[in-house]
Amino acid sequence: MIKAHSLNKSYGDLKVLSEIDLTIEKKEIVAITGPSGAGKTTLLNILGTLDKPDLGPQTKIVVNNIEVLNLKGDSLAKFRNEQLGFVFQSHQLLPEFSSLENICIPAFIKKTSKSEATKQALELLDYLGLANRAHHKPNMLSGGEQQRVAMARALINKPSVLLADEPSGNLDSKTAEQLHKLLLDVRDNFDQTIVLVTHNRELAAISDRTLRLVDGQWQ
Repeated sequence: MIKAHSLNKSYGDLKVLSEIDLTIEKKEIVAITGPSGAGKTTLLNILGTLDKPDLGPQTKIVVNNIEVLNLKGDSLAKFRNEQLGFVFQSHQLLPEFSSLENICIPAFIKKTSKSEATKQALELLDYLGLANRAHHKPNMLSGGEQQRVAMARALINKPSVLLADEPSGNLDSKTAEQLHKLLLDVRDNFDQTIVLVTHNRELAAISDRTLRLVDGQWQ
């Protein structure tokens, strides 16, 4: 599902990633761990096309058989919208919109009709146990509920890969445990490939594979 080769990233004289190779299979949950400043989020952002690696002759990123680094402009935006789902530590829900409206945004960008997007969003809310929160705005939701809405938003376009950056970082231990179980359910029920960055040992432990990044290199 994901093949990356010779990923390097520098900001000025600061080397953040050095010759990173990575292969992830379909329906695999891979946790990327390591100390703060190791380059974990940078790597996730590069895989998610939110940042670009330093281009070298061997640099390559392939997601679902698509050569990502060949994409530009509208083609890249379309790829990101349709092939990738993002879940962030801070949820990043738009405060002026309801849960339902937040979830529908990626579908509207994809040009899905309002009726079909609404139907899909309501199905996801029901699946995530939030059917009675469809018209609540983020400030009316608990942290765990906000993260489940963010999960639904990430899933609505049926992406090939779900990318999660510290998804349980802002949650209490009980709610974090519920989210960890939800990630397993999402993998099994949506055939989802999941790459996540985490400091949470319990979340890393339930993953199929854990990779440790230290000073921009695999340890």
